[in-house]
Amino acid sequence: MDSQERSSAEAEGAKERGLVHVWQAGFCSINPERLPGWGGKTVLQAALGVSHGVLLTEGGEVYSFGNLPWRTEPGEICPRSPLLENALVGQHVITVATGSFHSGAVTENGMVYMWGQNSAGQCAVANQHYVPEPTPISISDSETSPLLSVRILQLACGEEHTLALSISREIWAWGTGCQLGLITTTFPVTKPQKVEHLAGRVVLQVACGNSHSLALVQCLPSQDVKPVPERCNHCSQLLITMTDKEDHVIISDSHCCPLGVALSDAQAESHDTITPSTGESLESKHLSESQGEEKKTLRENGLSVASEVDVENIQPVNVETTHPEQEITGTTGISILGNVPLFPDNHVEKECLQKLSDDPLQGHPETSVDVEVAQVPGGFVPLIEEPNPILLSPPTTSTSALNSFVVSCASAVGVRVAATCEAGALSLKKVMNFYSVAPCEGGLQSGHVSAGPEGPKDGREDQVKLESMQGKKSSSLVDVREEGSEGVSRRLSLPGLLSQVSPRLLRKAARAKTRTVVLTPTYSGEADALLPSLRTEVWTWGKGKEGQLGHGDVLPRLQPLCVKCLDGKEVIQLAAGGHHSLALTAKSQVYSWGSNTFGQLGHSDSPTTVPRLAKVCNENGIWSIAAGQDYSLFLVDTDDFQPGLYYSGRQESVESDNLSSCTKTATLLVSCSKLGYISSVTAGKDSCLALVDKNIMGYIASLHELATTERRFYSKLSDIKSQILRPLLGLENLGTTTTVQLLQEVASRFSKLCYLIGQHGASLSSFLHGSKEARSLAILKHASLFLDSYTEYCTSITNFVVMGGFQLLAKPAIDFLNKNQELLQDLSEVNDENVQLMEVLNTLFFLPIRRLHNYARVLLKLATCFEVTSPEYQKLQDSSSCYETLALHLGRKRKEAEYTLGFWKTFPGKMTDSLRKPERRLICESSNRALSLQHAGRFSVNWFILFNDSLVHAQFSTHHIFPLSTLWVEPISEEVGSVNGLKITTPEEQFILVSSTPQEKTKWLRAISQAVDQALRGMSDFPPYASGSSVQRQEPPISRSARYTFYKDPRLKDAVYDGRWLSGKPHGRGTLKWTDGKMYNGMFRNGLEDGYGEYKVPNKVLNKDDHYVGYWKEGKMCGQGIYSYANGEVYEGCFHDNMRHGHGLLRSGKLTSSSPSMFIGQWVMDKKSGYGVFDDITRGEKYMGMWHDDMCQGNGVVVTQFGLYYEGTFNFNKMMGTGILLSEDDTVYEGEFSDDWTLNGKGTLTMPNGDYIEGLFNGEWGSGIKITGTYFKPSLYESEKDRPKVLRKLGNLAVPADEKWKAVFEECWHQLGCESPGQGEVWKAWDNIAVALTTHRRQHRDSPEILSRSHTQTLESLEFIPQHVGGAFTVEKYDEIKKYLIKACDTPLHPLGRLIETLVAVYRMTYVGVGANRRLLQEAVKEIQSYLKRIFQLVRFLFPDLPEEGSTIPLSVPLPQERKSFCTGKSDSRSESPEPGYVVTSSGLLLPVLLPRLYPPLFMLYALENDREEDIYWECVLRLNKQPDTALLSFLGVQRKFWPVTLSVFGDNKKVLPTTKDACFASAVECLQQISTTFTPSDKLKVIQQTFEEISQNVLATLQEDFLWSMDDLFPVFLYVVLRARIRNLGSEVHLIEDLMDPYLQHGEQGIMFTTLKACYYQIQREKLN
Repeated sequence: MDSQERSSAEAEGAKERGLVHVWQAGFCSINPERLPGWGGKTVLQAALGVSHGVLLTEGGEVYSFGNLPWRTEPGEICPRSPLLENALVGQHVITVATGSFHSGAVTENGMVYMWGQNSAGQCAVANQHYVPEPTPISISDSETSPLLSVRILQLACGEEHTLALSISREIWAWGTGCQLGLITTTFPVTKPQKVEHLAGRVVLQVACGNSHSLALVQCLPSQDVKPVPERCNHCSQLLITMTDKEDHVIISDSHCCPLGVALSDAQAESHDTITPSTGESLESKHLSESQGEEKKTLRENGLSVASEVDVENIQPVNVETTHPEQEITGTTGISILGNVPLFPDNHVEKECLQKLSDDPLQGHPETSVDVEVAQVPGGFVPLIEEPNPILLSPPTTSTSALNSFVVSCASAVGVRVAATCEAGALSLKKVMNFYSVAPCEGGLQSGHVSAGPEGPKDGREDQVKLESMQGKKSSSLVDVREEGSEGVSRRLSLPGLLSQVSPRLLRKAARAKTRTVVLTPTYSGEADALLPSLRTEVWTWGKGKEGQLGHGDVLPRLQPLCVKCLDGKEVIQLAAGGHHSLALTAKSQVYSWGSNTFGQLGHSDSPTTVPRLAKVCNENGIWSIAAGQDYSLFLVDTDDFQPGLYYSGRQESVESDNLSSCTKTATLLVSCSKLGYISSVTAGKDSCLALVDKNIMGYIASLHELATTERRFYSKLSDIKSQILRPLLGLENLGTTTTVQLLQEVASRFSKLCYLIGQHGASLSSFLHGSKEARSLAILKHASLFLDSYTEYCTSITNFVVMGGFQLLAKPAIDFLNKNQELLQDLSEVNDENVQLMEVLNTLFFLPIRRLHNYARVLLKLATCFEVTSPEYQKLQDSSSCYETLALHLGRKRKEAEYTLGFWKTFPGKMTDSLRKPERRLICESSNRALSLQHAGRFSVNWFILFNDSLVHAQFSTHHIFPLSTLWVEPISEEVGSVNGLKITTPEEQFILVSSTPQEKTKWLRAISQAVDQALRGMSDFPPYASGSSVQRQEPPISRSARYTFYKDPRLKDAVYDGRWLSGKPHGRGTLKWTDGKMYNGMFRNGLEDGYGEYKVPNKVLNKDDHYVGYWKEGKMCGQGIYSYANGEVYEGCFHDNMRHGHGLLRSGKLTSSSPSMFIGQWVMDKKSGYGVFDDITRGEKYMGMWHDDMCQGNGVVVTQFGLYYEGTFNFNKMMGTGILLSEDDTVYEGEFSDDWTLNGKGTLTMPNGDYIEGLFNGEWGSGIKITGTYFKPSLYESEKDRPKVLRKLGNLAVPADEKWKAVFEECWHQLGCESPGQGEVWKAWDNIAVALTTHRRQHRDSPEILSRSHTQTLESLEFIPQHVGGAFTVEKYDEIKKYLIKACDTPLHPLGRLIETLVAVYRMTYVGVGANRRLLQEAVKEIQSYLKRIFQLVRFLFPDLPEEGSTIPLSVPLPQERKSFCTGKSDSRSESPEPGYVVTSSGLLLPVLLPRLYPPLFMLYALENDREEDIYWECVLRLNKQPDTALLSFLGVQRKFWPVTLSVFGDNKKVLPTTKDACFASAVECLQQISTTFTPSDKLKVIQQTFEEISQNVLATLQEDFLWSMDDLFPVFLYVVLRARIRNLGSEVHLIEDLMDPYLQHGEQGIMFTTLKACYYQIQREKLN
């Protein structure tokens, strides 16, 4: 980071950071020196090779020093001072790495640069021995298309290979050797390739030794673990072995393939040098006599599969002759012969195991194993903590067979037996006896062949061989899992087989039966994303002849393989030396494996092929590691927080120059401690390098203090977890399930906190390696993560305290606690021996809370290193106070818990059980008689207890709980009389509490108010570190959200309400659920449903819900709503008092069901009553008429789908009385009816031709009618008179138009606040409109998709009430009203808009479908006229200034000069009006709004009515239109002077030819065609007028002179235009205009023009072509 950005104090300290010190490896008394020739730049990272090194400075520059043979300039090969790598200047490098003789760097944009020796392709450059300058390497992913360059995070370099870790956490490799992990035999690899075996896994770190590779990989989440095949693909052994033993099954998944990862068959065939299959080669080896040659072949092929194993010594073992002292730890014989097991069957295997278990190794006191007993699911099993080889001493002849057997098995196969699984295979008791040998630290080393460095290389190989022979027993037993069940990500799991050791065996072993407990931390994804993960695995590959791969053998691995015994060890850093490997864990321990020739492993001087714990410094933990060629460096925490540096490995003897020796144990390099605070160390071949920081202003010391204490804290928490928590959870009889659950909750939260602390410790270690910027500290950046975890843990432990958890633990845990008294006191830091054990345990569990004070203290220390004005100071100061505040808050929480616990101890027992809850805390109680109930009886006992969630009123043996969230408290004013009274209001009760003194009253009022407020906030468990929440409100809000279950109210008993409240009653939005399944969700007012809501009632018979959505009033359905019944019926309309009342639509059944029908009309008290339309879809009939009591009663009309039409009276749902019946063919019956379609009584039957019969009729229409009467055959003239008489009567027996849909209009008037039409206050009506609009808009605010933007704007403009008061009424005001109406009718949220919408719905319901009957045309027209009249009344009520129908509004601007009329001698028709002006009519005002919506059904009726005459008209139009223009003009008698001579087509004048067609008067024709696109009569009349004007324009252009039309001249021309316009339904258009046009227009100019059009229509029907 640029120095300008740093604060001044940090800038000053920066000069003393990253100081480079180097010294020679191999000497204990060293003298570290500053790097020769190095200036003062701060070094962030250093890397060492065999004879060179690389430095990375804070500015992102790279310097090389040492022996640089690849440099081109002679002076640069051995420079005196570090050389700047100029090729990297300006690239800003973020990390560097070195191999033996090459180097690499990664820039901030993820580019890799390599330079140095390239003989093996390790610099990824082809055909070039040296790469002198840093060269960019192209790494691209071939799987992506197009090719994407891969960005790199980290590099690691070996002797002949390089690994790169990409930003997507995948490994890329190049160079030479099997350590690349690539599926190839073609070396060198100069193009970086992905290590496919780990693709898809999250790799955290890579490390390279000389010829092996290590990777730290994040464990897969449990659900991602892939199913594992039954057998190993390479050695064909079973991956899971199961042994049946008495009454249990032992499962072992500890198979470890001896062959590494072999190449697949296909690849094997493609490379001739490799034998066809590794398994086969081993088998042939065992069977063949000439093994030597084959061994040689294998070696030559690079597969040193058995090279480290003396195969010739392997003898087939006879099980029966095995010596009794032989010991096999394993459950399955594993053979080197591929699939052939050593034991022929399970029976022999059992016998063998039985024999082996009969003679435990008690006869060999020298044998030593350090054992720790850890808890696993199912029981205790021995787990080896720090394994030492079990060496039989001396090896007698009696054990030679055993040795050869174990050597052959263990060496060739690399058996790793997990003690957790196999222990049960032997008798467990004997296993315990076997491990009860007194531990002896060193173990006996006799029988061990020491190979010093002076011996030949073969000597070291022999040493490794010996370990893999004699020590293999130990390496199979010594699985390093101390905590078999803690965080171990098992690679297999068998559902159902949970217990690994049977209960019976446990009892045999005299162990307590234990509960299955897995204390796996609840890993939070958030923490894993922000901090280093501890759920890691170590994968290794490459050459393994020194055991450096850690798989328990000395075989190479061509592909990565997981080191399973490091699973669950929480490895956080890896280091690879020349031939050894180190792994640092979060618990500050180091596991080491591989070559130990010089003691570089730090534990003993024998090599090991599996990881073992290094013994570096017993008291202090290790926090950083480095591995050199044959030594290791360990940075260790010390008591003064200044890191100590330990060295383990090769030491040059000062006396004799030619000898090397090895340190038996790690040695502290004292001189390094004097340098300052070491932040990181690097190891090469002969050199070591340390980066040191000086402690300016205590900044560095504070950082190290924070890191060291955090790591130690994690170790302590881990010990508490494994040594206290887990055994406690395993105890029997822990009490009630609640206690067990609470303890498990404590354990779970403890584990989570512990894991977070471990992650933080690891994060701080890596932080110290970096630039150490305060703002990057995790406890600053991710403070909420820490605060929340501590708070959660504190909540769980205080809950445990409140429930008396520690008291309940006392009895079952007493033995365990007494045995571990010292451990407890040590962990809890309690030195007083007189303190009770449970108190110590209590202190131990609250230990984590104390850590918060430490955070606060260290952060404050760090803050003082900065200027007070700097942002760092502010941030550190704020965070410090946050942690301190939380610590104090959690301390209060502990006291509250203990106070509450004390209360429960004194409280009567029965009530305790029902009232005691983990989260409940006591605030205060009235046992001192300070609070009593007003008007309480003399002998009554009233005890009030205030908890943090409720107020409890206890009386003798009963009590009642009032939840605080629904409790209101207010002091009673002194006027009322009760001086010290408090009024308590709850949803179902109200009572007054009287306190003894005003102080008590104030205390209780404050306590209750604060408790209520806290309960409402839900913040009781969280400290006030969030902004603003620390401010205490004086009193809780009256209006609030809460959940409550009713217990008293008869209507609501046991119902649960969740929503808004106001002073003890539901008020606002909420949800009410009854126990029987009923539910209401919506608005409440004063405790009752009121406003918009949704209601569901289950119908148990149909197993469905009745569902209502709509408006409520005072707890009942009232207003508009939709009710969907369980039987499928749906009602949409008005309700009143939970009943259908007003206008509504009922749909019954679906179209596919047995009786679908639809009713729309008026309802009274849940029954059809008044006018309504009923559509019986099944029978194809529609009834339009009056109803009463759900039955047709009164006048009505019925039409059927077969064209029958009936109008008349109905009685009890039947046609009874006088009526008229018309059939489709115009046969008419007029007379008496007795039933549906049944004629009965006097009547007249008229035939279509005019003949009629008068008399008595009896019978059903359409199925034979008996007639007694007279038949009349009237003359033609009589017929003309009589037939219209019958038809003229249509409609007389129908319901008058003004009586229809009264309920719809009444509802609209009610919405405007009028009791009856026109009776009410106008201002009140406008207020109601504004309220309705605003309410609807708020209701839809939650779902904005319902309202479009334009719709919202319309609503906003409608909320303004138009002002039309005073002054003369003008045309402008009239236009404003018109605009307002158009807007209002566009939204159903406006009362007028709702009215229009409803009218359109009822109109369509009436006249669509079966209702599209031509007989209904007149009814349909009358209905529209009635609508206009009634809506006009509403509009005049809202706009009182609006003149009445037919009035004239004077024009404010005088009319333009009188223009001449079309017709001779006539001036403009307006001059006939008494006074020029604008006539107000309902149709003029409202038809533009109404008619477009009603047009389709109306026009359909017109088309049906005029069908016959339109067919005749259309036939003539088609016939006449075949003529050319001139012929047609001539035929129609148009005077020649009006014929167009030329036509203008696209600006060109063309002559009219005899053949020209459809060209004359084209503009007029086009104009007239628009009549079909308009809706209202006034619009249609305008189209006609424009057509006339177009004709005039055309004629004027032809005549070139002014003229006046006479009707004789005009008519033929207009007739031509009408013919050419080809309007299909011209008759319907004409009749529609005639029926609905304004009467005042009939005699004006437009009226004359319309008459002309009508005349043309009739004329065309009569035209005959000569």
